[in-house]
Amino acid sequence: MNRRKFLRFLGIPALFASGGVAWASYQRSRNPYYQGPVSDHFNGLTFSDGRPVTKGLLDFLRWQTGNREKEAFPEHFPAPPQDQPPASVEGLRVAHLGHASFLLQAAGLNILIDPVYSERASPFSFFGPKRVNAPGVAFANLPKIDIVLVTHNHYDHLDVDTLARLHQRDRPRMIMPLGNDSIVKGHDATIQAEAHDWGARLALSDNVTVTLVPSYHWSARGAFDRRMALWCSFIIETPAGKLFHIGDTGFHDGSLYRELGEKHGPFRLALLPIGAYEPRWFMGDNHMNPEEAVEVMRLLRAEQALGHHWGTFQLTDEGVGRPPEALKVALGKAGMPPEDFRAMQPGLVWEA
Repeated sequence: MNRRKFLRFLGIPALFASGGVAWASYQRSRNPYYQGPVSDHFNGLTFSDGRPVTKGLLDFLRWQTGNREKEAFPEHFPAPPQDQPPASVEGLRVAHLGHASFLLQAAGLNILIDPVYSERASPFSFFGPKRVNAPGVAFANLPKIDIVLVTHNHYDHLDVDTLARLHQRDRPRMIMPLGNDSIVKGHDATIQAEAHDWGARLALSDNVTVTLVPSYHWSARGAFDRRMALWCSFIIETPAGKLFHIGDTGFHDGSLYRELGEKHGPFRLALLPIGAYEPRWFMGDNHMNPEEAVEVMRLLRAEQALGHHWGTFQLTDEGVGRPPEALKVALGKAGMPPEDFRAMQPGLVWEA
């Protein structure tokens, strides 16, 4: 076994170890995060987005230990200078912090989406995907945060250490899908975390609202708690326009985004993932590629899109620069100008 495969094997026990409490609960057929009524997407133990589950732990082990065509990330991937946002914005300003993290400033509110300031997207400080560039806004330069939105519980989206820092500094309201509040409060019981189901529409201020809607994805913090917490996308309505944010999603047949576009669109802006998509046999169910992201933009009827979920943490096999290259090709095939769908890097800003 070569050194690279040996290091992959070291990570597999870590995955099992991080199951901990969830495994004990699973043995008792009890969800450790959420105990609520059965619904069309919750069977009393696990959540579902309506698709059959086609990949499991054995597929993950096959991917990790097989012959992979992996393009390793560099130790450092240069990014634009860090942004220094204003204290507040009356219009609409979106700063990319890296990966799926954004600072959204609208109508006087400061909203963070999936904030991750940790060095690794991992339950461990010494192992797991390590960031290759600094956050697009230094933590000390963040304005006072009013709202935090979390899409799901994967470590590259739900970073409890960052949420605890924000709570200690600003006491923001934190909104997330069902079950994720238990994870956050398990880290710090004083955090103002609230959890809601798909379809919940919440007022953030007199003129800004957020709605939780489905995506094609899943959840887990370890090996034995798969789909025990809900995942979502967010629709954010502001006086300057309506935004759609997806943290992670597969494309499937696109019908979900056609329905959401018809029901809630058109959108001024869509924040869409364009990375972490190779190999397609394993990642295609839950991570769309740039070509699919362009189609989702069209289905949502979005005027503008920003591409994220690339270039900060290596989670999959494509190289660090592949997503923006593939996005450029996809836009050309669709007959769309490059400025309609920008691949964001940490520190870049979009303003209405």
